[in-house]
Amino acid sequence: MSNRKYFGTDGVRGLVGKAPISPEFVMKLGWAAGKVLAATGTQKVLIGKDTRISGYMLESALEAGFSAAGIDIGLMGPMPTPAVAYLTKTFRAEAGIVISASHNPFYDNGIKFFSTTGEKLPDSVELAIEAMIDEEMDCVHSAKLGKAMRIDDAAGRYIEFCKSNFPSEHSLNGIKMVVDCANGATYHIAPSVFRELGAEVIEFASTPNGTNINDDCGATSMKNISRLVLEHQADVGIALDGDGDRLMMVDHNGDIVDGDEIIYIIAKNAQYHGRLKGGVVGTLMSNMGLELALKELNIEFSRANVGDRYVMQQLKEKGWQLGAENSGHIINLNCTSTGDGIVAALNVLEALAQSGKTLARLKKGMNKLPQVLVNVRFEGDHDPLSSDAVIQSVKDVEAELAGIGRVLLRKSGTEPLIRVMVEGPDQSEVLRLANVIADQVKVAG
Repeated sequence: MSNRKYFGTDGVRGLVGKAPISPEFVMKLGWAAGKVLAATGTQKVLIGKDTRISGYMLESALEAGFSAAGIDIGLMGPMPTPAVAYLTKTFRAEAGIVISASHNPFYDNGIKFFSTTGEKLPDSVELAIEAMIDEEMDCVHSAKLGKAMRIDDAAGRYIEFCKSNFPSEHSLNGIKMVVDCANGATYHIAPSVFRELGAEVIEFASTPNGTNINDDCGATSMKNISRLVLEHQADVGIALDGDGDRLMMVDHNGDIVDGDEIIYIIAKNAQYHGRLKGGVVGTLMSNMGLELALKELNIEFSRANVGDRYVMQQLKEKGWQLGAENSGHIINLNCTSTGDGIVAALNVLEALAQSGKTLARLKKGMNKLPQVLVNVRFEGDHDPLSSDAVIQSVKDVEAELAGIGRVLLRKSGTEPLIRVMVEGPDQSEVLRLANVIADQVKVAG
């Protein structure tokens, strides 16, 4: 990924108005993608977006670029990222494009692409698009310009798809839930899905105005939903992020249930009902408590690099179906081709319905180890991680943990920071050990 000029691990992203998220660049990006896709026989693409005010501008720019390349465009308006992936397949479109910066503030935005199978574009295609961006933009003959059309029933189609992932012999009757839509792309979908399955839904952050997406709400800001679950004496809280591919939950006690606990519940329920294929893929940041809990169930566990792209890559390599990041990206290839917050919530609600247990009870089988993360800033081009003193301090701490804890050091991808993470059975001891390593990193930095 390091040799890319524009694409990151999740498409092209940045501050609105500054390259690459400027109207000029995004039009060129649409044209370049259209030219590359046209060479493979592409006739049509779909475009969805979240609720950021900049989505109007960027949608128009993409539309112009694709049209100039001779590609027809289906415009879906505000739609969750996983909905675009699903509908790209069902409409037999050659590609799906999402205008979103996920959990970022409204003044950021981004463009990400899905293939006709509902999966992220292969690296080779993204690199070809990058190369085409540097070419001079042209335009097909007027008779061959791409046409644009609105897809009015996109939301209804996706709602029905989501509901199809909940067993027909069960319902959500008698379940009271708070649903936090992050003022994002799920605002007109998630409440309907859960209501139509029988739940009593209390909506929160479901009135987007273009600038309030992810603003003190959603999967990255859990304070309000925890409070509302307690105030309304709800059974469960469901918090999505701005583009709907991330899920965090709250039990009836107001306690947060994160991605590690969510995938544990889903995997255990799948195993109990004989539907689990293979093991579970987590990331380097997954809590060791997840690994130990799955081991108790004789379920294999593997760690990928941080990022849902890398989780998906390992799932494919191993032929497994379940993967997750502790931040709430949950992938269940039994149901979807990408991370889907609404479907993941339904997978957990299925476990509740089938077991008759509360969410608080279901998560008890996994005990999260205390985890401390210390950020250490460094200067210059050298690598503090190569310091002999840092390497030795890591070995010493690992020896003290004696197999009942974990150490992880990694560089930030965006800042000159070394992130020092230590897990272990005792909070104060973990903090002490993290600072021991951090001190050595500071000296080396």
